[in-house]
Amino acid sequence: QVQLVETGEGLVQAGGSLRLSCVVSGRTFSINIMAWFRQAPGKEREFVAAIGRNGGNTYYTDSVKGRFTISRDNAKNTVYLQMDSLKPEDTAVYYCAASNVYGFSWNRGHYGYWGQGTQVTVSS
Repeated sequence: QVQLVETGEGLVQAGGSLRLSCVVSGRTFSINIMAWFRQAPGKEREFVAAIGRNGGNTYYTDSVKGRFTISRDNAKNTVYLQMDSLKPEDTAVYYCAASNVYGFSWNRGHYGYWGQGTQVTVSS
């Protein structure tokens, strides 16, 4: 089994920055791609960013390109999401997700492991 725990919850003003962390434990050797999703009130959970096993490949949804950066430290079993130039529309619960299936996907169903979520609130 794999467990994911997110930290970094916070309230920031528009234009500010926040960094989320996700610590992975358990059968970490089985994990291929890691991702961040988010879910705003009344909306579907949506893909934000993903990173390949060795950190060489990264993927972003268009709305966060140039503002968010995903990275991973395999020695620490941790994935990060650096969020800069935050906007009120970034307000959501952010979820860390992991997949042991080879290859990238935007689809939630590709990811078999999920964290509990952490709240990010951006005020205008």
